[in-house]
Amino acid sequence: MIGPAARRAAARLPVPRTLRARLVAGLLALLLLTCGGVALATTDALRHFLVDRLDQQLADTSGRYAASLEHRDTRAPGTTGNRSDTRAQAPGTFGARLLDGRVTNAGVVDGDADDAEVAAGNTPADTDDLVQLTPADQRALAALPVDGGARSVHLSGLGGYRLRAIAGQDGDVLVTGLPLHPLEATTHQLITVELVVFAIALAAATAAGAFWIGLSLRPLGRVVAAAERVGALPLASGEVELSVRVRDDDPRTEVGRVGAALNRMLGHIEDALAQRQAVEARLRAFAADASHELRTPVATVRGHAELALRHQGPMAEPVRHSLTRIDAESRRMGAIVEDLLLLARLDAGRPLAHGSVDLTRLALDCTDDARAAGPHHRWRLVLPEEPVVVPGDGDRLRQVVANLLTNARTHTPDGTEVTLALERGEDRVLLTVTDTGPGIDPEVAPRVFERFVRGDRARARTHGSTGLGLAIVQAVVSAHGGAVTLASHPGKTAFTVALPSGAPSVTA
Repeated sequence: MIGPAARRAAARLPVPRTLRARLVAGLLALLLLTCGGVALATTDALRHFLVDRLDQQLADTSGRYAASLEHRDTRAPGTTGNRSDTRAQAPGTFGARLLDGRVTNAGVVDGDADDAEVAAGNTPADTDDLVQLTPADQRALAALPVDGGARSVHLSGLGGYRLRAIAGQDGDVLVTGLPLHPLEATTHQLITVELVVFAIALAAATAAGAFWIGLSLRPLGRVVAAAERVGALPLASGEVELSVRVRDDDPRTEVGRVGAALNRMLGHIEDALAQRQAVEARLRAFAADASHELRTPVATVRGHAELALRHQGPMAEPVRHSLTRIDAESRRMGAIVEDLLLLARLDAGRPLAHGSVDLTRLALDCTDDARAAGPHHRWRLVLPEEPVVVPGDGDRLRQVVANLLTNARTHTPDGTEVTLALERGEDRVLLTVTDTGPGIDPEVAPRVFERFVRGDRARARTHGSTGLGLAIVQAVVSAHGGAVTLASHPGKTAFTVALPSGAPSVTA
């Protein structure tokens, strides 16, 4: 199992994230495996070939050098015998004679001038040709099977040798060997050449592969760029022109099929947005027309109710109560109609009035009105020393502050402390209305700025709330280029209005 340390080390390794990086990394890994496999195969094949050549060369020598060491002390000077068989021996050739498992003589052809005299039989093997073997070397030589087969043995002071043991004429064992150093040098040279060639090939293949992969992924990059442009479009509301399309839509390629599918999806989205915009336009037109048409009959009903209530003659109490209720409900209906008409105008994008609005004076006036309407609440003002002036529509901004204070007064019990605070930032002015009431239901809080949403569903509708106050707040603030946010929990509810402190274009 992998331990925590190994997992942490693996997590620290750089992992390619993009498709291009992964393809290049995969190509590089494949090339490394291929080059490594080729290098191992060629090196192993060359080593086997050289070893076979060395074994064949050993077989051709037939132990002549080892035979020259046999009975070298009993031969008279000037005789040839086996000594003549040492001619043409390669430098480094090893020879040894074993009798009863013990090495009696051992030597190496060193390639100097006296080798010719030894080979001619004019002189015995010189002391430079003779070698001293360690007990370990002698045991290794004694362990060689006398079957004529070649074995690789490492001799102390001489290095690696390919040795071959055969039976001598007098019951002894003759061992002949050739050095492995030339073979190993050739193998090492091949490995060096392979490393250099494969490194150059890997570098060239990686560069070419990265270029080709980047060129092949350009259509996918265009698809991604189109998707990013669509993702940056404001599709939440309003009329949207979705003209982004992908050029790569060839069905014969994978990227082309993705591009074609994306184009079809964008077409469906464009149709859906157009239908939504048409429905919203019809609803806005209906709300504006209905609100405008209802203003006159509502005003007429209210006027007749007020006229009847001013009648000086006797009037039954039930009739007076009914007229009072008609007057109250007609006023409430008139407020709803006015609010709906305002929202319809804001939705239609009608420009608001543009001027300098003193938020400090506006906060003072609205707090005085709220204190008069809610004497059982505690009202606090937190204002900066200097007046806070913003560009905008003074009547609409007054409506924003009044609606927020009315909302705090209506939905909190008596004794609640309501604080209106103004704060000037670098490019924003913050107006915050905070109360210490029970807070807003978490299920209602995400929809609190929608139309006809009430915090208390069981609350009677005779309290004067139309459910449009906060919707008007958000619409007016958005028309001024600002934003309104809510933070609520039991014991504290805060509505924060952020307005630009510069001079933007004040439109819906």
